[in-house]
Amino acid sequence: MRPVRDHQPFGLDAVAESVYRVLLLHPDSGPPQIAERLALAEDSVLGSLERLADLALVRPPGTTGRWRAVNPEAGLAALLARQEADAARRQSELERSRGALAGLIAEYALVHQSSSASGVEVISGLQDVRDRLEQLAADAVAEVLSFAPGGPQPAAVMAASRELDLQSLRRGVRMRTVYLDSVRNDQATVQYAEWLNELGGTVRTVPALPLRMIIADGSTAVVPLDPDDPGKGAVLLRSPGILAALCALFEQVWTRARPLGEAAQRDTHGLTDQERQLLQLLADGLTDERAAQRLGVSLRTVRRMMSALMTRMDSRSRFQAGIKVAALGWLGDTPPTAPTAPHTDITTPKRIAENSH
Repeated sequence: MRPVRDHQPFGLDAVAESVYRVLLLHPDSGPPQIAERLALAEDSVLGSLERLADLALVRPPGTTGRWRAVNPEAGLAALLARQEADAARRQSELERSRGALAGLIAEYALVHQSSSASGVEVISGLQDVRDRLEQLAADAVAEVLSFAPGGPQPAAVMAASRELDLQSLRRGVRMRTVYLDSVRNDQATVQYAEWLNELGGTVRTVPALPLRMIIADGSTAVVPLDPDDPGKGAVLLRSPGILAALCALFEQVWTRARPLGEAAQRDTHGLTDQERQLLQLLADGLTDERAAQRLGVSLRTVRRMMSALMTRMDSRSRFQAGIKVAALGWLGDTPPTAPTAPHTDITTPKRIAENSH
């Protein structure tokens, strides 16, 4: 018998995994026989069997009087689906936290305008903002972290940034940049990102970003005063507490972001990250127009994506699509199940249906 291993596939601890394997290979074994095979206490085996039963990987004793292992293809697939639903739920909570953080930063900045003691400085005017960003990049000595929402980058912006980025990289400054997934469809932005990669910068993409942001050396950050209206100016932040939160936010996004050269992956529901994000934005109450802005795509693209998703679900209306999204657990609200007479919160289908305007 192979020894109990240390790793934990599928979220199972090593003992539970070994108990499950024994029951699969020796279906007639009871807790005493399993304990003997694994050199474990019978109480430990019983605890693992109960844990496996909670995960629907084994069936407890019934009329047969013995524990039965569920077919791993069905049992582990259901377990993975539940884990994916939990991950989607956590991602949704993280997205809402990101939006709340952006709002708090703007409110804090308005209360502490131009207060050197608070580590907050409000910069008015786009040209002043550009000048401070250039100075910030020129002064960086270790690392520059950036969120670049808005989809494909304007040619003038990339041209103006190229020389500054080149100087920073030649000084040994580490550069990590997160763009939106939508830039992958813009050849000019892709070429610029590939140029950064070749020089030692690192570029990744995500479906949506909370705000535009640049952090230099972990000590200074610049964010828009109003994430929805960059023309209102920006906020320069030096407060250690705020910087720690922004750096943590960047690392969370960076961890989930996809390297530029990596192909898009679909989850077990057949959704790309961008499709799932679109459904989540609409379920959260955003209009098609606002969802398009968050994804960095055109309104036409959003409506084309929704039309394709509705066709995939065989839905004639957005309301019907919303019901099926909830019933199938595509947003993590419920485990994936057959969409038969679903009992679910009406909020999600209602929002998806209403937000086409």
